[in-house]
Amino acid sequence: MTRVALIDDHESVRLGLEAACARSGNDVVFSGAGVAEYVEWRESTRSRPADVVVLDLTLGDGSTVTENVSRLVAEGSSVIIHSIADRPAAVREAIAAGAAGVVSKSSPIGDVAAAIRTVAQGELLDNVEWASAVEGDREFADAQLSAREREVLRLYAAGLPLKVVADRLGVAYSTAKENITRVRLKYVEVGRPAPTKVDLLRRAMEDGIVSPEDSSGG
Repeated sequence: MTRVALIDDHESVRLGLEAACARSGNDVVFSGAGVAEYVEWRESTRSRPADVVVLDLTLGDGSTVTENVSRLVAEGSSVIIHSIADRPAAVREAIAAGAAGVVSKSSPIGDVAAAIRTVAQGELLDNVEWASAVEGDREFADAQLSAREREVLRLYAAGLPLKVVADRLGVAYSTAKENITRVRLKYVEVGRPAPTKVDLLRRAMEDGIVSPEDSSGG
């Protein structure tokens, strides 16, 4: 039997989840409004960590997504984010911190039970809510450019010749060229190739590195 903890600051949501877990044969060992409350319960009862924690994406206690997920994962629990899935940046945070998946609060309650079964078997969720959140978050495909790479890209994509870019930044031409090569490679790695200067301009505008006003060649 899978030991489940439910953490949500809305009691009505927790009650619904408890009923769903009971019907599916899971053992709800904890139901509460915050991760700190859950940890306190564990310490006071000397209970081992839950196998799966169903966690609300945003709690009202001032805690962050990263803090909550990281703490639970570090204790050995698998974490399912139970979210309205309209905050892709927060979902991305949860994924980066180690969450096993996302289930939308608009999904049938049985979907949560199914997700718990999947995650309890050591698998990650692969669902529409997760994919939509990731797809809608441009930062998730961020090429992770360095400050220097961003500056070279900004000037080059805005229309300046690479030699002028190098002179303006006070670096060797070879250094500027190497930066642009790395920028192109990084965009390829995240599935956003930019083989031409026009493509680089498009990526720079998408990522807010260059504004439309900057792209006129000045």
